[in-house]
Amino acid sequence: MLADVRFREFSYRQRAWEKPSRCLRYASCLPAITIPLDPLTATDCSLARLTIRTDGERVMIDGYDGRAIANFTLDFCEGNSRPVTNLALQKIVYFCHVWSLIELDRPLVRHGFEAWEYGPVLPYLYHEFKSYDHLPIVGRATRIDPADGQRRIVRYNFDIQTESLLSEVVGFYSRLPAGELVTLSHAKGGPWHAAWNHGGIVNPGMKIDNFKIQEFYSKVRCPFSVQ
Repeated sequence: MLADVRFREFSYRQRAWEKPSRCLRYASCLPAITIPLDPLTATDCSLARLTIRTDGERVMIDGYDGRAIANFTLDFCEGNSRPVTNLALQKIVYFCHVWSLIELDRPLVRHGFEAWEYGPVLPYLYHEFKSYDHLPIVGRATRIDPADGQRRIVRYNFDIQTESLLSEVVGFYSRLPAGELVTLSHAKGGPWHAAWNHGGIVNPGMKIDNFKIQEFYSKVRCPFSVQ
């Protein structure tokens, strides 16, 4: 379903990621329409959404649900016999988001990461799997189906670029122990470090800013081969 919207109404901090400039800038208030990537499954929270501005530019205003990224990660790791704990999963999903910002110039996850003691976290994803504690996750993230109120596994349906990037990122980071992933996410001067050690009076929710992520990791050598 299409819906008329204006950029100033977007919940994504009034910002958008625009191509082909590869630079980040505040979006204008031009009218636009929001179109799910897959209109047949628009109720699926795992889908990303695009906006087509009235001047014809495509603007990514929303990413995927973090539970979809988590389920892809868990499926990938199960297929490669790599156990994943909740702590490790949080960091792998975070680095998927990081490298999407760098390599695809768009946010992967539509929700903001928070700076917790052991690194970046999506709170709802943490609570989804917290019952596993330090044990490997064997289940999958679920959502409530609005059609019948039943909980169902969150499906994922990524575009080719995104799935290719996810395979590379997950393939690399899932080889590392959770402790090393935490250390990598704590890089001095990095986004987590800046949020955790912020100099302001408050930082509501200890939010990690996407602009900080891109600014820092654009100077970091990509640790895997991008196809």
